[in-house]
Amino acid sequence: MNIYHQLNTMITYIESHLDSEISYTALAKILGVNEYTMQRLFSLLCNISLADYIRKRKLSQAGYDLYHSNATITTIAFQYGYENATSFSRAFKKFHGLKPSQIKKGNYTLKNFPKLVFEEKEYQQNDMPYEIIELDEMTLYGKGMKTSESKIKKDAPTFWKFMDKKYSHQYGTIDYGMVTYEDRFHSEHFEYWVLWKQKIEEFEPVTIPKSKWLIFHVLSTNSKDIQRVSSDFYYRFFPSSKYNLRDIPELEYYHDGVTDFLVPIE
Repeated sequence: MNIYHQLNTMITYIESHLDSEISYTALAKILGVNEYTMQRLFSLLCNISLADYIRKRKLSQAGYDLYHSNATITTIAFQYGYENATSFSRAFKKFHGLKPSQIKKGNYTLKNFPKLVFEEKEYQQNDMPYEIIELDEMTLYGKGMKTSESKIKKDAPTFWKFMDKKYSHQYGTIDYGMVTYEDRFHSEHFEYWVLWKQKIEEFEPVTIPKSKWLIFHVLSTNSKDIQRVSSDFYYRFFPSSKYNLRDIPELEYYHDGVTDFLVPIE
């Protein structure tokens, strides 16, 4: 089924439940994946997290309801999932720039956050070969640096070159690269790590759980080639696949002039 048709079905479900409970389980079922994978897909294809999209649609609709109905602010607050009028008023003012009470007085300029609509056009895709393997739990050793989703494409290769120059003569070539984050859907606080297989006392140990992995072979260790394959995975392969992702970091395994881009799956 066309992924954009499924996303339109998701949006229809969200719109019909703005003033009631929105089930992430039901949304994931529409896409045929687990909840984590569903959120990853939505944030990737819509350039906004699912939670943020729902929050803005609720506040947008709440503004309309406050003007067009005689319901109290407290009633509207409960209707759109807020525990009390105070928390609702705070969120409302942050979004619309004015208090809900000002609308009741007839003094208002509201903000509208429109619902998403996707073009359901089919696009021709090129082949993207991959393998599936299972790896036991492993402990790697290395160092990381703080970065963000918007800066990591520049920060990661710079840090990799710095660490390789500083430590490769002592410990050999870096074995793995890894990206971690506090919350994939709500945070820009990322870290990029370089890791070695061998135990290195001065470095921090990082345990990678046992998992199945999708592997995409990059015939290069150049950062631009790796980023291209990573981008192809997220924008071409991932939206049209039905693999459920695990909430653990992707890995880059460097060996023999090749990079294996590893994506954890259930």
